[in-house]
Amino acid sequence: MKLDLILRVTTKLLLPFILMFALYVQFHGDFGPGGGFQAGAMAAAMVFLYSITYGLPSAQKAVPPAIAQAMIPIGVLIFAGVGVYAMFNGGQFLNYSVIAEDAPHAQALGILLVESGVLITVAGTFVSIFYAFAGRGR
Repeated sequence: MKLDLILRVTTKLLLPFILMFALYVQFHGDFGPGGGFQAGAMAAAMVFLYSITYGLPSAQKAVPPAIAQAMIPIGVLIFAGVGVYAMFNGGQFLNYSVIAEDAPHAQALGILLVESGVLITVAGTFVSIFYAFAGRGR
């Protein structure tokens, strides 16, 4: 692996662009195709690429397994928290219009928060599964 200079440099150059595209898909998800699941899968793919290029121990230093596992319930709490907050404000579960005073802005905020929770959960789940299988050895 130490002699694969072109692969290592290309990977380091690609990672920021993969993250930027994942964030684009995340923030564009309420206007068109895409959203939290796709962005989470792309964010996890960054870790996969890093692990394939630099090795599993390096990837686990960059994204520790404990962080990846903690992302799963954090994302679920964000998703469910938006719904519970809406219920406490007199709306139905995940009825975004009661989150803020202006309904269109409330809808946009609600979708952004829910999709962010999905992104965090999906990325954490995919990375945790990858670490579990990649760490088994040969």
